[in-house]
Amino acid sequence: MTSRRRFLTISAAAISCAGTSTAQPVYTWQGVALGARATLRLAHPDAKAISGRVAAEVLRLENIFSLYRADSALSRLNQTATLENPPFELLECLSLASMVHDKSAGRFDPTVQPLWDVYAQASALGTAPDQHDIDRAMTLTGWRDVALSPSQITMRHGMALTLNGIAQGYIADRVADLLQGEGLTDILIDTGEFRAVGGHPDGGAWPVKLNAGGSVPLKTRALATSAPLGTTFDQGGQLGHILDPRTGRPTLSNWREITVTAPFSALADAVSTAACICETRADIDALISYFNAVEVAAVT
Repeated sequence: MTSRRRFLTISAAAISCAGTSTAQPVYTWQGVALGARATLRLAHPDAKAISGRVAAEVLRLENIFSLYRADSALSRLNQTATLENPPFELLECLSLASMVHDKSAGRFDPTVQPLWDVYAQASALGTAPDQHDIDRAMTLTGWRDVALSPSQITMRHGMALTLNGIAQGYIADRVADLLQGEGLTDILIDTGEFRAVGGHPDGGAWPVKLNAGGSVPLKTRALATSAPLGTTFDQGGQLGHILDPRTGRPTLSNWREITVTAPFSALADAVSTAACICETRADIDALISYFNAVEVAAVT
């Protein structure tokens, strides 16, 4: 799973210890999560053990969603085009992806992985993809050819899925659920997408800074930013990583960044990705209107 910001950061407010009013000191854990350096700052009497459980949960989810682990559930699906008894989390994430695909008129489509491979392979050679290769990859895309059920996920042979536009947000949501279950409040989780459970411990919202400048106040809400040229396939920085499933080409976007907020990070992640394929601000607003409680926070 690639990442626009390759780190995980979690901060949580100090809480009182079992019936006393004594605030807990902040415990800091540093390790690796989502393939990069991770930092967790927790104030809780069991902070060390909680940090370990968070790290274990992220690793468990990586073993479901990662494209870079040959034995992950997603990799096994891509290898054989069939996955028996899929993990609940994979089904849930793909079901959300299906909903965003439908409401975005196909702008969000996890089946673009064959196209990504074509561009990545050409980039490694310092060239642009051949149109024949693009056309061939396009024959291996199309969400209509993916079937989901609790017992099985299937797709046409040769197809492959990527969840890079939704899985980071989904992992943030699952970490939020775990920490809430541990009794923590006023949490900010950053997996490359943000999820705020409550507000800032000093009061008010968490001020989330945007790469393009400015900040967005976040409280009991999620935020995701997508940048069409945040990752590129060419030296000139013009072939962006967000591919339009309808054309097989990097989106010719007018936007540097699009930031949206939503109740959950996975939804914010997917919708911000789809929004980058919109041609006008009116198109972005029309897209957002299809989703309950999703809002545009910034467009630059």
